[in-house]
Amino acid sequence: MTVIIEEPMVLGSEEEREERPALVPSLFPFIPPTLYFSTANEKVELLPAEQRRLLKWKLSTVTPNVVKYTVDRSHFKVTKKGHDWLGCWGHHMRSLGFKELGEHQKLNHFPGTFQIGRKDRLWRNLSKMRLRYGKQEFSFFPRTFILPQDIKRLRKAWEDGGSKQKWIIKPPASARGVGIQVIHKWSQMPHKRPLLVQKYLHKPYLISGNKFDLRIYVYVPCYDPLRIYIFSDGLVRFASCKYSSSMKTLGNKFMHLTNYSVNKQNAEYQTNSDDKACQGHKWALKALWQLLGSRGVNTTLIWEKIKDIVIKTVIASEPYVHNLMKMHVKSPYSCHELFGFDIMLDENLKPWILEVNISPSLHSSSALDVSIKGQMIRDLLNLAGFRLPQREEEEASPCSSASSSASSSASSSTSSLSGSKPTVSADERVKRSFYLSQFHVDQDLLVSVLDVLTPEDVRVLAESEDELSRRGDFERIFPSPSSSRYLRFFETQRYFNILLDQWEQKYWNDWTKRIDLLKALCQERVHLGTSDPAHMWSKCSYVSRFQPQGREETGPLRPSVVVTSQHDSLDEDCSDCSNPELSSAQSLLLQRLASLSPGNPEQTPPPRA
Repeated sequence: MTVIIEEPMVLGSEEEREERPALVPSLFPFIPPTLYFSTANEKVELLPAEQRRLLKWKLSTVTPNVVKYTVDRSHFKVTKKGHDWLGCWGHHMRSLGFKELGEHQKLNHFPGTFQIGRKDRLWRNLSKMRLRYGKQEFSFFPRTFILPQDIKRLRKAWEDGGSKQKWIIKPPASARGVGIQVIHKWSQMPHKRPLLVQKYLHKPYLISGNKFDLRIYVYVPCYDPLRIYIFSDGLVRFASCKYSSSMKTLGNKFMHLTNYSVNKQNAEYQTNSDDKACQGHKWALKALWQLLGSRGVNTTLIWEKIKDIVIKTVIASEPYVHNLMKMHVKSPYSCHELFGFDIMLDENLKPWILEVNISPSLHSSSALDVSIKGQMIRDLLNLAGFRLPQREEEEASPCSSASSSASSSASSSTSSLSGSKPTVSADERVKRSFYLSQFHVDQDLLVSVLDVLTPEDVRVLAESEDELSRRGDFERIFPSPSSSRYLRFFETQRYFNILLDQWEQKYWNDWTKRIDLLKALCQERVHLGTSDPAHMWSKCSYVSRFQPQGREETGPLRPSVVVTSQHDSLDEDCSDCSNPELSSAQSLLLQRLASLSPGNPEQTPPPRA
């Protein structure tokens, strides 16, 4: 069943709208193009009929209009039934449901993200991180108790704090402000369980006397390697009554809650349609930065602190998502996710995380919403990198348009890059095992991970560079030239996180060099697999890579490195290797390393932090 979508507020006539190609070519040869999603004042060229019939988007009961309009402009047919769709924006589902996704399909969720999307799981996971890494690194969330498990600890904290403390009560899986209340007496505690109880941030930063929070849009296209983007704009949502710290006002939701769904019910709520105006009870984030900047506030510092919160919070979910992806999802291509981070600024302009939404509202009730959410969704879908599924009979079809030519030129590589889990050679497995074993032993050696780029290395680097080139108004905050410090917060190290981190550090200030290098490698089709020894890590010289720079060769080389097959030094991609070539390749590697350092005892990497 096909659904007809009509978009309001389309700018200009059909003739006045700029036409854009339907496909965005890769930066690199022999990599397939991605589908283009346009703005409202653009039109997208039509693909040939045999390709156009593949453009199907599955409609869900929660698919927002802003998504429907965006995919409609790229000539997707929206359908409620069928299994041959390419994209869907729908409900989160149980992990087992992800098994049904085809390798060519994309859903807007990962399995396991409820580990930060549910309030109780978010606080449990952040509390674990604070216990492991210290309060200095994880001081951005208020003291939290989850009932009934923490009832004794809460009672003690309540008694120690005295009668003037305020606490906020939240159901762990609610949304839109439902069930939230602020209390100061134990007798006011609801009996319903489970329940989240937090110290109330009673000294918020106020503008014109009103409390507010920030809705920050965060996009994760991939968890391995982990890549995190943050949108440059967002929403500022005000409480519709002026703030008071008086105990007598705690029952006033229009004063203490900032949720739009709550405050729009207040007769005094004022709308705002101008994304540049500081008026009404909802602003654009950029308008807030401009106002604070005019007051002498260092908004760049606040933004950097918000990025820090985002990166650490997403990393807290990583072990759960990674394991469930491996168990239930055929292809990493099939999942991506938009998160809505709710952040509050206290009186000292310190940002605090309130919650993370795994299905943030994209309802657009005003021109302000349309402006911000429309651009954000368009950029997100371009970032996602939707590809046409390629079939042998379609690849052989003659194509006449520019977009079709782009598709045809890359068709030979599509089977390797369509998103299916790639076949990893024994050589690549040994390389991954080696660098993972060295993460806690010799950080200086990690830079050599770029010395010999294997086919999978090239594929992942090219995919990341292509994705980054389509970012629009998103900013990639992990990995970045300054994000190395966050690797230690991962429960389990992942090889591709190390690879991308070293890539960013080496080429952060020379975009041309990094792109030209990958272009040359893709032109040789290295990313599609090769038997060239120059791209086989275990066949290259070890001496040149392990010789410390600047050391005079006056004695025998004694590298401080060792390869181990212990499972706790590997990521999931290496720990389940069943390739019979692996053991012999690892044995060869161990022998070569041993020969480089006679008498050097085997070193076992320390356990993970």
